[in-house]
Amino acid sequence: MTKANLFDELMMRRAIELARRGLGFVEPNPVVGAIVVDSSGTIVGEGWHQNYGGPHAEVHALAQAGVKANGATLYVTLEPCCHFGKTPPCSRAVIAAGIRRAVIGMRDPNPRVDGGGIEELRNAGIAVEIGLLEHDAQRLAAPFVNLVTQHRPWFHGKWAMTLDGKIATRSGHSKWITNEASRAVVHQLRGRMDGILVGIGTAIADDPALTARPKGPRIATRIVVDSVARLPVESQLVQTASEAPVLVLTTTAAPSDRCACLRDAGVEVIAIDSDSNGKPDLNNVSLELGRRRFTNVLVEGGGQMLGAFFDKGLIDEVHAFIALKLVGGSDAPSPLAGHGLEMVTDCPSIQQPALQVLDGDIYLSGPLIRPH
Repeated sequence: MTKANLFDELMMRRAIELARRGLGFVEPNPVVGAIVVDSSGTIVGEGWHQNYGGPHAEVHALAQAGVKANGATLYVTLEPCCHFGKTPPCSRAVIAAGIRRAVIGMRDPNPRVDGGGIEELRNAGIAVEIGLLEHDAQRLAAPFVNLVTQHRPWFHGKWAMTLDGKIATRSGHSKWITNEASRAVVHQLRGRMDGILVGIGTAIADDPALTARPKGPRIATRIVVDSVARLPVESQLVQTASEAPVLVLTTTAAPSDRCACLRDAGVEVIAIDSDSNGKPDLNNVSLELGRRRFTNVLVEGGGQMLGAFFDKGLIDEVHAFIALKLVGGSDAPSPLAGHGLEMVTDCPSIQQPALQVLDGDIYLSGPLIRPH
């Protein structure tokens, strides 16, 4: 690698680092980072997309650079937009600032952009290079890409388990498998989600609040997949519906009086077309959440719900918290129930997993890659 290429990579890594600051603040927009570097190699402007509806990363970086942007290089993790949305096109701001060269992490697959921003920059005489650290840029933009191309959220599968892969003992006891440090990270995750989803079994057995403590940048909608509207009105979820939204996804088989009771308590109840087992079809669930522009949804379980999402190929990213404890027992539940896979060769795997030790617990996370 040449010195010039190494410098470019360092600058793009910095832009990616800046982009991460927007997680939880900008969705359903993508997180984006940008840097302006003058001809001497000095960073004269930095920016990231800070708030949904606010200026994009390029605009922040160009504003900080001011007149020093003239003749400079722009490093940006995602192709500049070229359409009027909540803000004017970034491509025009880049051109007006006098940028000489643009290094872009990845093309924007949004049909409203999809190469149009790159074309505008090139037509203005700007040298454009695409694909530097593209994998890292794609990893950052994956939830946004999922939403604009598949019209569904990015589903995060989360579970806490023992070293032998159990989420509870054979009697169902599970508090607490992991330690306080792990639970604090879970609350951080919750705080940047659009939705937190459980099945009715978990909602009844655990009576969870499913809130982030302390609060994060987003207040997630608590989602219960509940075929016949069994969620108790006295549950924590219903009792706190005025503090954070609760959405019950049921079917046409749900008794109307049960649905009415939940609605009267401030819960949104909608019927989803059912699958062959009479449960809300998860593909339809995912599309309903996508229609609501949910970008990130945390699937917290239990094992039946996580397994059902896994069987449908809907788990996009895993967050596994592993306590160095042993439970044993063939009847003790594991994180993924459902049907499972028949062949090891069909198993998805975590791509470039991140690994942390949290006061003795192990936290492993990363996106799932499925065999072709």
